[in-house]
Amino acid sequence: MHEAAVAARQALVVFLALFPIVNPVGTAPVFLSLTPGFEASVRVRLARSISWNGFGLLIGSLLIGSHILRFFGISLPVVQVGGGLLVTASGWNLLQRPEEHREKGSESAARRREGNWRALAFYPLTMPLTVGPGAISVALTLGANIGNGPEPWWLQIIPALIGTILTGLSIYLCYRSAEALERLLGEQGTSILVRLSSFILLCIGIQIFTNGATAIVKTMLVRH
Repeated sequence: MHEAAVAARQALVVFLALFPIVNPVGTAPVFLSLTPGFEASVRVRLARSISWNGFGLLIGSLLIGSHILRFFGISLPVVQVGGGLLVTASGWNLLQRPEEHREKGSESAARRREGNWRALAFYPLTMPLTVGPGAISVALTLGANIGNGPEPWWLQIIPALIGTILTGLSIYLCYRSAEALERLLGEQGTSILVRLSSFILLCIGIQIFTNGATAIVKTMLVRH
């Protein structure tokens, strides 16, 4: 019973650490704006694919991400700088996207877009929109502590797996409900929310870049 309580608490810690950074509630309107004219069934499949991709990125970062970085000699601040630039560029492009790009358009154009939905599933909808460098950094930090605690290794890995599954499920539920949110807010309300979400995404990218650049500068100053 004690081990189950510990596992549940650790799974909740992983979920609560990842959910605010992934922020599927805030990025759902952006997901909607990047899938104009898609049928509801296609959006559901796309949401499912993004949730699986996000789960794979997060659990991979948790379990083996730090080992991969060490193998290639890449530091976490460098990941933050590169990822921050990518997120900033994505946020800027979304802010500059003309309104007519998000209209449904002709039926043939919608069909062409739907036929290419798999090409959007990983980039840019999974990374960096949903699981960006911020979420990967948090996952890497959480993963660095696995194996260092007094609990058995399985009692540390299973909660990490459960917490990541819950995060992936939240992505799926929020993105699947994006169209209902659009109906609730209306066209103008959705447009305002998309712009606000894009601006927040831009600010997050700048903050991630700043954190990484600051850490690199501090390391260089210490060495000298």
